[in-house]
Amino acid sequence: MALTLISTSTASASATLDITSGITSTYDSYEFHFVNMHPSAASASFDFQVNAAGQTGFNEVMTTTFFRAFHAEDDSAAVLQYEIYHDQAQGTAYQKITQFIGNDNDQSGSGILTLYAPSSTTYVKHFVSRSNHYHGSDYSMDNHAAGYINTTNAIDEISFKFNTGNIDDGTIKMFGVS
Repeated sequence: MALTLISTSTASASATLDITSGITSTYDSYEFHFVNMHPSAASASFDFQVNAAGQTGFNEVMTTTFFRAFHAEDDSAAVLQYEIYHDQAQGTAYQKITQFIGNDNDQSGSGILTLYAPSSTTYVKHFVSRSNHYHGSDYSMDNHAAGYINTTNAIDEISFKFNTGNIDDGTIKMFGVS
């Protein structure tokens, strides 16, 4: 497997980071590496949504699942749990890929979202995400989200945002996978 860097997007008090070019049929899958995403608001979740070619609004239909593991800094709690509230069953909301990131100066989240065959006009589009972040109550949280975007139209745009406040800081690198 080889990664080819296509673009780098850097946030600075940004409401969203939208990648509106570069997702083409050149690669069968794309990885989005989000690094040190830092929210302006406490307990923010980092989310994504996509547009099919020619569409607007970042509101494609998804079916998703989400689970997490966390461990408290003071060793008071360690949990693995399925998060039913972050699933979508044919929903059009932005999908959570982290949750409860703190906004202290040392708190942020990083991870990888992989989008498979976004240019296919035959099949739905699958994705997986794994991330880790520093929770506002001093937990290390390991997040897993996966699912499919229920369209056979090509996907050519993706949007990232926090569910509350702005993206104070952070970088997203888009790679083509070959």
